[in-house]
Amino acid sequence: MLLNTIDLRAATSSRADLSRVIPRAQLDVSAAFATAMLLIDDVRERGEQALLDQAERLDRVRPDRVRIHADEINRATRALEPAVREALELAIDRVRTASKAQVPPPIMTELGDGAEVVQRWQPVNRVGLYVPGGKAVYPSSVVMNVVPAQVAGVSSVALASPPQRNFGGTVHPTILGAAGLLGVDEVYAMGGAGAIGAFAYGIPDLGLDPVDIITGPGNVYVAAAKRAVRGIVGIDSEAGPTEILIIADAAADARLVAADLLSQAEHDELASAVLVTDSENLADAVRTELAKQLSEMRHSERARIALDGQQSAIVLVSDMAAAAALSNAYGPEHLEIQTEESGSVLDMIDNAGAIFLGSHSPVSLGDYLAGSNHVLPTGGQSRFSSGLGAYTFLRPQQVVRYSQEALRALEPHIVALSTAEDLPAHGAAVSARFHE
Repeated sequence: MLLNTIDLRAATSSRADLSRVIPRAQLDVSAAFATAMLLIDDVRERGEQALLDQAERLDRVRPDRVRIHADEINRATRALEPAVREALELAIDRVRTASKAQVPPPIMTELGDGAEVVQRWQPVNRVGLYVPGGKAVYPSSVVMNVVPAQVAGVSSVALASPPQRNFGGTVHPTILGAAGLLGVDEVYAMGGAGAIGAFAYGIPDLGLDPVDIITGPGNVYVAAAKRAVRGIVGIDSEAGPTEILIIADAAADARLVAADLLSQAEHDELASAVLVTDSENLADAVRTELAKQLSEMRHSERARIALDGQQSAIVLVSDMAAAAALSNAYGPEHLEIQTEESGSVLDMIDNAGAIFLGSHSPVSLGDYLAGSNHVLPTGGQSRFSSGLGAYTFLRPQQVVRYSQEALRALEPHIVALSTAEDLPAHGAAVSARFHE
């Protein structure tokens, strides 16, 4: 039977209880950590040769060179299929427009005459953007990584994607074409943990300077490598297999719910597809639709494995409040709300990477052309982190400016506090401005 059933209708569960029963992919990033460190250390020691050897071993192709020549990028851009180019250009425009709303303006706070603190947001100088390549090709991820960095004002952008055996060891031409549309001319045919290490530490013989932040999804070794270099550079998150959780009631269309579950299940055998509903009739109808639509899918076997896995399920709950509580405990990457009173359900949601409201806002809209970003936290990380945006590449800084008189008014208070903390030089640094 497709999708296990978890029946919580008779249960009153705390968040801790829910966390123990929710379906989740078993992805142990720590188990991949040692291997990721070996690959990173290899790149630090041997540079480009290590990347070439790793490509030959892991990607089954040895590139002629790691850095892609600008002419190759330009050729790939010119060769884009017109329909694909038009869609990419539309995606770029929509993501750029939405990302501009994520850049806060500077704000000056006056605390008195001559006393002000300015809050400003400064972009990092350089970023490394990772675009995966495995079961699928993701030019949309080029858009989702590059556009918010450009909107934030990042001055230097480098992009990496695994070398493709079917294309002679270069980056997939559609990835290159998307990079060219965005004016990115620093592209590397490198993948996995080695690519993350190259971004973090730099490769002098490639002219690859270290970056300040690394973003983009990838497999468990990419996630482990990002954990390994965190602190050397910033990262967006440790992304895992894709997730969709749909909250639906009896008013939902089973055909559309099934289609949306399958849209994410086709990504990967570890993809999570979860339906949370208070309607047993809807649950039965969705199962029927899944069986029907699976038989017509190109990647049916991959999707079937995902749906049969422990990470996927239909969860029966007593009402929509219970559905929202379970979703908040899960913290899904993608949350769809297909209910009669979707607004009231939304009001109860705290944790989600991105939320898709109503029957005409499927996750695949967000994957491509909603204007939102599809690089989102997985594995419950939406409880404490957000999806990729212009803000990912910005650092808040406070600029303090006081006049002599404004500082004089605070001198006795600063001296009192510095004395209480047994740090008298702190107070003396203020008093020196007023006493010979």
